[in-house]
Amino acid sequence: MASGEGRRCHHHDLVPLAALLKREMKSERMEKPTVRIGQAAQSKKGEDYFLVKTDCQRVPGNSSTAFSVFAIFDGHNGNAAAVFTKENLLNHVLCALPRGLGRDEWLQALPRALVAGFVKTDKEFQSRGETSGTTATFVIVDRWTVTVASVGDSRCILDTQGGAVTTLTVDHRLEENIEERERVTASGGEVGRLSIVGGAEIGPLRCWPGGLCLSRSIGDMDVGEFIVPIPYVKQVKLSKAGGRLIIASDGIWDAVSSEMAAKSCRGLPAELAAMQVVKEALRTRGLKDDTTCIVVDIIPPDNELPPTPPPKKRNKLRDLFLFRKRSRDTAGKLSKKLSTINIVEELFEEGSAMLAERLGNEENSGQSTSGLFVCAVCQVDLAPSEGISVHAGSIFSTSSKPWQGPFLCCDCRNKKDAMEGKRPSGVKVS
Repeated sequence: MASGEGRRCHHHDLVPLAALLKREMKSERMEKPTVRIGQAAQSKKGEDYFLVKTDCQRVPGNSSTAFSVFAIFDGHNGNAAAVFTKENLLNHVLCALPRGLGRDEWLQALPRALVAGFVKTDKEFQSRGETSGTTATFVIVDRWTVTVASVGDSRCILDTQGGAVTTLTVDHRLEENIEERERVTASGGEVGRLSIVGGAEIGPLRCWPGGLCLSRSIGDMDVGEFIVPIPYVKQVKLSKAGGRLIIASDGIWDAVSSEMAAKSCRGLPAELAAMQVVKEALRTRGLKDDTTCIVVDIIPPDNELPPTPPPKKRNKLRDLFLFRKRSRDTAGKLSKKLSTINIVEELFEEGSAMLAERLGNEENSGQSTSGLFVCAVCQVDLAPSEGISVHAGSIFSTSSKPWQGPFLCCDCRNKKDAMEGKRPSGVKVS
């Protein structure tokens, strides 16, 4: 009897596989936020382009691996670079990601793949011999994780519940970014203002030759390869309270601050919010430049409201009391609460313009499943004798271990040396 009762109890504890799968799918749906998108623009030069793609999948055919991509490309000296980048950058980034990764590993590999994708896009566009250039602010949203890569001065900000505004990009403007000015001059570029008759200098700082105000972009081969396509990358994880992303070209940011843009559209749905940000910029400055804005609301499954205005001052004492109460909780309880309050966790941040620093340092990095080695940038297969370590001092250096990856093909190695001012670019303007 005892053993029979034991078997019956064990039988009642079993859960059918179908029920387990159903529970997991339900849990996943509860964990996955709702994404709402709005876009608005006013054109002056016709050189702003944007990308909205919400049907991407890490594993083709598996909807549970879905992620979204949003991007703005602000072209200059024509629209060719912006159009080319819009059409090719996403594919180049995805091709640089190893196959068969789980979600966490995929997210960890994204920053490096973004660097490779940006550099490959720039290299391919420059091979066409066109002198156009573009900024690129490229955003990947995978559930609660947001990864942003950017070159130039298009910007992405995050507005969260309570009114906290975080900038997820860095403006690569020579006028404002001292580190970038020093890097450009150290690589052989000349930085100065436009000189007019009589020797007077006017306008913002520019890089010469070419007169570009930016220190990083895609294209711009007539300026010099010290204007690099290596992006600043930041990856954050939102709390379950969600947040709002505002991605916009400098036509917005030259007119309004990040805080003003966020404040002007709080409480509005995404589509109206994007229109309101553009309207605010035009009201402040007029239509001086192409003005493009994408608003992305990342909303908890049980809450369809956009970010609300910040709490009134009278709530500060209550917030302080709640913070002190949380600080007395055990570590386990605190960790559980962090998922329900408005905490943004920074997972990754890197802005170095040195390709070796951005591509990593792994002994087996760059080896494909076929046994051949692969260029870390353009993904072409290499024989072991052809690969050049990204860490080598020069093409002829023997200081680096020959098996220490990642590896570059000869063309990408030349590109790297040109970006660092070690050799002139081999690309000629037609």
